[in-house]
Amino acid sequence: MAEPSVASAGTKTARIVWDTADKFLRNIVDEEDYGDYILPFTVLRRLECMLSGTKEKVVKYVNAFSGLPSHLIDIAVKDRFGLSFYNLSPLDLATIASVDDNVDMSLKSYIDGFSNNIADIWVSFDFNRRAKVLADANRLHAVVKHFSTLDLSPKSLGNTGMGDVFEDVMYRAFNKKGKAAGNFYTPRDAIRLMVDVLISNDDDTIASDHAARSVYDPTAGSGGMLLIAQEALKRTNEKVDVTLYGQELMPSAFALGKADLLIQGGRPDAIKKGNTLVEDLYEGQTFDYVLSNPPFGIDWEVEEESVRKQAKTEGSRFSHGLPSTSDGQMLFLAHCASKLSRAGKNGQGGRAAVVSNQSPLFNSDNGPNSIRQWLLEEDLIDAIIALPTSMFYGTGIATYVWILDANKDLERKHKIQLIDGSDQWDSLRKPMGDKRREVGKEHRAKLLEAYKAFEYADPAISRVLTPEDFMFRDVPVHKRARFVTRFSDEAVEAVRGRRDFADGHEAVMRYLDGTAWNDLPKAFALAAKASGLKAPLGLIDAVMKAMAAPDDAAPFAVDRKGKSMIVPGWKLMERVALSEDLDEHMEREVLPYASDAQWDESKAKRGTDIPFTRIFYVPEEPRALSEIDSDVERLMGELSDAFKVVRQD
Repeated sequence: MAEPSVASAGTKTARIVWDTADKFLRNIVDEEDYGDYILPFTVLRRLECMLSGTKEKVVKYVNAFSGLPSHLIDIAVKDRFGLSFYNLSPLDLATIASVDDNVDMSLKSYIDGFSNNIADIWVSFDFNRRAKVLADANRLHAVVKHFSTLDLSPKSLGNTGMGDVFEDVMYRAFNKKGKAAGNFYTPRDAIRLMVDVLISNDDDTIASDHAARSVYDPTAGSGGMLLIAQEALKRTNEKVDVTLYGQELMPSAFALGKADLLIQGGRPDAIKKGNTLVEDLYEGQTFDYVLSNPPFGIDWEVEEESVRKQAKTEGSRFSHGLPSTSDGQMLFLAHCASKLSRAGKNGQGGRAAVVSNQSPLFNSDNGPNSIRQWLLEEDLIDAIIALPTSMFYGTGIATYVWILDANKDLERKHKIQLIDGSDQWDSLRKPMGDKRREVGKEHRAKLLEAYKAFEYADPAISRVLTPEDFMFRDVPVHKRARFVTRFSDEAVEAVRGRRDFADGHEAVMRYLDGTAWNDLPKAFALAAKASGLKAPLGLIDAVMKAMAAPDDAAPFAVDRKGKSMIVPGWKLMERVALSEDLDEHMEREVLPYASDAQWDESKAKRGTDIPFTRIFYVPEEPRALSEIDSDVERLMGELSDAFKVVRQD
């Protein structure tokens, strides 16, 4: 019964925290930037409350170690007090708020008192500059005083409650920012679905007292994926040792993520700042679980030189293909696949859940094709889940979750499950940006059930196929020609300009009118010889072409070498999955509609695509004619009545 009160306390506190914006920031900063000021102060107050009970003892302890390198002091404080960060300043927010003078200088001194291992939080928040903006507007003192009165101590507000506060503030902040929110924050309902599926097959070893799992996010944002994965694993076994790893480029997102993980009891270095495409800060490491929501359609031209250099190393993360520089999300998909741990002692390999838009499913460029080919050939794709539209803050487009697995369960090997969750949603009471829908608990349970049921799942939302079903060859199909021989002045003019054409050849051509076209090579040579004329092969070919007239009643045409002729300009490309027999496919799908078709597998182009929408497409049954007639009759009656009223008027 304690959980509801915690949530209630968190909601109430969140409202009080956000009231700062309306009271003190209005007309000072743009509304869309409210969160950039509220979030840092919320973090600062929480950290202050976390340290208040031990601060005096820590300061005295650290002062006794003056002269030691900071990283050794960090270790000593961690061993003695169980704290992964600390503050040595004699100040706190209440002290600073107790006087009106030099608030900005005092606040800076206080921030500088935090241990070096979290100094980058304040730098990434651009805290000092934002504090100066408030100071110049004579609002800093009021903001500091407001936050100094909030009880954000772990005793009053546990990690879950504080998480609610932090999430609420972020929601409000992102709602102000609109589309920009989608760049670094993933809705928790989407994350929970990803995590549910990701850990659903974790074996019995997680129940042991010495179980350990690693979780990694190369686009960590505010750290939500890492924290929700940790919570889910802890619910499975509260003793499991979960180690979180993340990397984030955007400064404000990095600060949010690092601070949020720290507030939840995480390590100061759980998230590292850097560009994942340029430098993998966890190079050489692989993980049990990987989660990522990389940016959609983001240009990677700035990183191109570095990425192409890395791609030249055989077997590296980018060596399997490079997409267009206009959209780098498949680079992240390949990177996530490269970070999966191979099967360990318990036989379980690493698993990943990666969000994408539709493009990686079927982009036909060479790079995406090659990356898909690699994922399919290595049997790394376990499942792909279609999410509802309008799920994310910054976009309403269709999105998908790729589930990758480095060592599939036996029954799932060499198979790929597609799950259509596009209709599994509830409407949000109050839309936030482009997010108007959420995947609620019941819908998540239905999708998870479908995943677990695998080949026994409801076919309306789940299909199981093989990698070869997504590998195809585009086979050129031509229509076999049927020709008869026809003499015409145009045919003569077509060959008259040739050096090997003599005036007597016109009479030969006239004589051969109506000859079976396939017999024309021999017939022309004999007729020419009888007339004392030469019949070189080049001329025979030219005459055959000039005198060819299409006729559906004629036999299939072959040239003088016996090669089938095709109808000029008639060509189509038939896509055939590698899992299908080519001839059987053509007999079933092409020949009934084009009996004269022929194809050449040697000229086929190989490729890959995952036609998700087509696989789940269900054609609508046309309305019955009687129903249509009834509607027409009703409408005509309504129109007749309307005309009567007009005439009466």
